[in-house]
Amino acid sequence: MAAPFATRVIAWQRTHGRHALPWQNTDEAYRIWLSEIMLQQTQVAAVIPYFERFVSAFPNVHALAQAPVENVLAHWAGLGYYARARNLHAAAKMLVREFGGTFPNDAEKIATLPGIGRSTANAIAAFAYGARMPILDGNVKRVLARHAGVEGFPGVRAVEEKLWTEATQRVPAKGSHADMRSYTQGMMDLGAQVCKRSAPLCMLCPVNADCNARATQRVDEIPASRPTKVLPHKTKWVVALLDAENVMVERRPDQGIWGGLLSLPEFDSEADAKAWLKANVPTAKWVAGTPIEHAFTHYRLTLHPLRVSLRKTREVPALTAIPRATLATQGLPAPIKKYLQKIS
Repeated sequence: MAAPFATRVIAWQRTHGRHALPWQNTDEAYRIWLSEIMLQQTQVAAVIPYFERFVSAFPNVHALAQAPVENVLAHWAGLGYYARARNLHAAAKMLVREFGGTFPNDAEKIATLPGIGRSTANAIAAFAYGARMPILDGNVKRVLARHAGVEGFPGVRAVEEKLWTEATQRVPAKGSHADMRSYTQGMMDLGAQVCKRSAPLCMLCPVNADCNARATQRVDEIPASRPTKVLPHKTKWVVALLDAENVMVERRPDQGIWGGLLSLPEFDSEADAKAWLKANVPTAKWVAGTPIEHAFTHYRLTLHPLRVSLRKTREVPALTAIPRATLATQGLPAPIKKYLQKIS
């Protein structure tokens, strides 16, 4: 008879799992929280340098809470899904205001913080405090769906609820803080390293002996893929006003894409962009640049840049001049930063 599911996962993780990530080997809830938020929708390799720079700039909850949100966004620029950064800042302020700057050790209380859902709250409680709580991120959903034979797309509420039930049933019934940390990390590692979306390494899986999908030869079918749909396409125009040293930018609204970041003035049509130029820089001569293509989760975006070279910086309502030499450190959307660096 096979050992309990959790026992096998814990033993596998301690031998084959990941142990050298910069947010591991600590009980510090702050670092665990940051990593969990950064890893949402983002690969580990991409997160590591951002995490290290972020922790260097904001080493604790108090430092993050006291920092201007613009600084937080600047250190987040390039990671995408910028609401995560704004929620981090808001949660840090709430932690200082209501919890004295210390994370509560109760997952339900952690889940009251901005930007923290059930799985993230449970992960923080498990890693930092050894709480016996189930997690259900994307990788874990795939492991559980295959092992339990749960059909359907995990993004559907009914399917997700089944997976929560399976996740809860598999949590270790007893054990140390270290056991719970190894189990939680092991579930994440299994999904990332073994039970991969395509070409899973079933022979290396510690729970393959009783995996439903493997036994029924449905590993390629479970979990079901996201229903295919054609992404809508949006087109905008942006204006790049530059002189020898500076570029003119505006602060985007907090809500919407690239919320709170600096960016180029944006318009719904070429006519609107040119009318704005005539009103604010009457003598401007513009050159159309290569379109900037960018894909979001829910739509594709094409930005048509109009470049204007100025002899010297001039005041333009609602715009701010930033040095072109500092573009790498500015809180700009990644495609805008790439475009400006290319033409600078």
